[in-house]
Amino acid sequence: MVQNPVKPVGNMTRGTTNPNRLRRVDRWLSGPEAWRLRRAADPLVIDLGYGAAPTTAVELHHRMGSVRRDVSVVGIEIDPDRVLAAKPLERSGLSFRQGGFELPVDGRRPVMVRAFNVLRQYGEDEYAAHWDMVRSRLAAGGIFVDGTCDEIGRRSTWVVLDPSGPVSLSISLRFGAFERPSDVAERLPKALIHRNVPGERIHVFLRAMDKAWLDAAPMASYGTRQRWIAMCRTLRSQGWPLLTGPSRWRLGEITVAWSAVAPSLGRCR
Repeated sequence: MVQNPVKPVGNMTRGTTNPNRLRRVDRWLSGPEAWRLRRAADPLVIDLGYGAAPTTAVELHHRMGSVRRDVSVVGIEIDPDRVLAAKPLERSGLSFRQGGFELPVDGRRPVMVRAFNVLRQYGEDEYAAHWDMVRSRLAAGGIFVDGTCDEIGRRSTWVVLDPSGPVSLSISLRFGAFERPSDVAERLPKALIHRNVPGERIHVFLRAMDKAWLDAAPMASYGTRQRWIAMCRTLRSQGWPLLTGPSRWRLGEITVAWSAVAPSLGRCR
């Protein structure tokens, strides 16, 4: 058995894992966010709560290795049996440890922590404390990515936090896997999934996406990608603080400043 001498913080996840399930967020980490890894004094990246199989951690190591060859990816799981099963896959730059949100990496500070389909199992009164714990352990310029996706990664969303707090929300959809952008609502991160109700900013944003999508219907004759880009241009023209441009939009992705979608009821971050 692989044991952590410090009791891990958190609960064991259901553990569902599929190959390429997290390709959308990995593409983002190794794309517009890759500068963080390139500049890091310690190129440490963590896959937190990788699940019943270490697939996502292995894929993360491969993808981030294309950014920096000396990257160090650590897969962290609260279940010691899952860690034991992953150990044979360890190699230079890839290792597995038992742990939770306390991030048992011997005092090292990661530049990226990715936790997908982990925090959605917690209550609304619990996730913020885990956000704070992980943020307190980030390197300067580091980020914590708290996300959710469907079983095969066609619909994904993620919140990005830096040491000071939440920064942005990204929505990434496979073309053909939705009728309206708001179909992604059931895959919102824990901080937002119960906030998609009238009076909340995320509800207003998703409704604005739907309207811009419907208004862009004439662009469908040029393909779904062009329709999505037209939707994003409309949202930007309406004043929504989009943080990326056409190079990301064309992938079915949109990123908006957290201030535009943050919860307005209860505990606001």
